[in-house]
Amino acid sequence: MTIDDRLQQHDEDVVAGLERHLRYISGIIKQKGRVILTDFSITPPQFIALQWLSESGDMTIGELSNKMFLACSTTTDLIDRMEKKELVMRVRDPNDRRVVRIHLLEKGKKIIGEVIRQRRAYLNDVLTGFSPDEVIKLSGHLAKLHQDMKKN
Repeated sequence: MTIDDRLQQHDEDVVAGLERHLRYISGIIKQKGRVILTDFSITPPQFIALQWLSESGDMTIGELSNKMFLACSTTTDLIDRMEKKELVMRVRDPNDRRVVRIHLLEKGKKIIGEVIRQRRAYLNDVLTGFSPDEVIKLSGHLAKLHQDMKKN
């Protein structure tokens, strides 16, 4: 099935509008996130690394690099700076001493928690114009879209 065939399944203007809105929403969320991060001593890539570690647990440099779409050398530099700030620490795997995992420290957990709290407060403020039912439906639709996108 070609792209044109797939677009015929739905109105092309509607699909184009959805793509544009999602792109703009993503950009606004990233920008708001950067503004929130100015209150903390971390960069956006450090925040993304902290998020992955918070959500997925300890990871190797290679695993984190893959999640962040970064070269291992770039991730190593990032982790070096985060270690100096006492946000993370390197820990040897007890089952294989050759493996080093990145572990999220309490200071990193606190920053993630506060940044996420502020981001959620921002989103909650934006959603005040929506009814509770609209918010539930939007959440359900976005969850379905996310799940379907992860499959492809």
